[in-house]
Amino acid sequence: MSETQNLPDVPRGADAGAVAVSDQFQNPGLPPHRHRVTDVDVVAAKRAERQVATLFGISALGTLVALVAYFAVPYDSTLGFADYLGRVRLANLLLGLGLFLALFGIGAGAVHYAKTLMPDEEQTEERHEIRGSDEDRRAAVDILTEGAEESGLGRRPLIRNSLIGAMALAPLPAVVLLRDLGPLPGNKLSETVWEKGTALVRDPEGGRIKASDLVQGSVVHVVPEGLEEGDAGYLEEKAKAAVLLVRLDPDLLAKESQTGAYQGIVAYSKICTHMGCPVALYEQQTHHLLCPCHQTTFDLTQNCKVIFGPGRRPLPQLPIAVDDAGYLVASEGFNQPIGPSFWERG
Repeated sequence: MSETQNLPDVPRGADAGAVAVSDQFQNPGLPPHRHRVTDVDVVAAKRAERQVATLFGISALGTLVALVAYFAVPYDSTLGFADYLGRVRLANLLLGLGLFLALFGIGAGAVHYAKTLMPDEEQTEERHEIRGSDEDRRAAVDILTEGAEESGLGRRPLIRNSLIGAMALAPLPAVVLLRDLGPLPGNKLSETVWEKGTALVRDPEGGRIKASDLVQGSVVHVVPEGLEEGDAGYLEEKAKAAVLLVRLDPDLLAKESQTGAYQGIVAYSKICTHMGCPVALYEQQTHHLLCPCHQTTFDLTQNCKVIFGPGRRPLPQLPIAVDDAGYLVASEGFNQPIGPSFWERG
């Protein structure tokens, strides 16, 4: 039997003193409690209270800055490219700064309050069964109630009210930012600048493309002719109209692909139907297009049907033809809405 099994009972509790338990070991008990300045100095306690309230006030101010940045600095796509980009950067800077202050103020204020004003005396108690008697449970409730009273929030309305104000305002940016999930896109994803007769030009170098310029296995990134950097809504329209042009052996194409193809040349939207990432990786041996974000894989020979990954819809096809000079043009717009799937599409 080990020596520790013969140790005498040791008194426990906050006032337990040093007790000899063997010739070699001694229970030192709890160390003497060291009072903080705010425990004994009313002026220091009031100063700490004001500091905590100031931090909560900074949190409330940060929330208001985030809200103002969101509403007062709009993302206006009708502006020129440089002005639009400048506004986006300013709005993001103010929004991030406001959210940082909102969260930092509450966190720092709570920590400062706990370290300077909340009771910090250590206590020990006997272990007991997990499920105590009804009397013990009522006693526990009384202890929690007493602890809430000892926390001082009831006696310090400045801290209580500033904390309530900061925490009431802090969720507002999240609620406002959820506004970006709506309204529903309606038919906006079905409307792009592609229309009958629009020429395909290389992106980014520009220049029309002749069908005779493409050999089997050729891959070209294209956009509609007429989009000019600096035009109102340039970035939005270019993003929706981005297309990948590929030439295959016409005999490999499924029947549903051939109606929109020209001599084995097919054009499909580059925007993944899963999360909107750019689909730009082409594997010549398998004729697969791969989205680098989540590995959705589309088969070009089967009208860009999804054969692997989280995507659920094929890439929309842009029907193409050639004009009198032999240049590739769109014979109509996309055959379905582009971009990620959404519930209005079934």
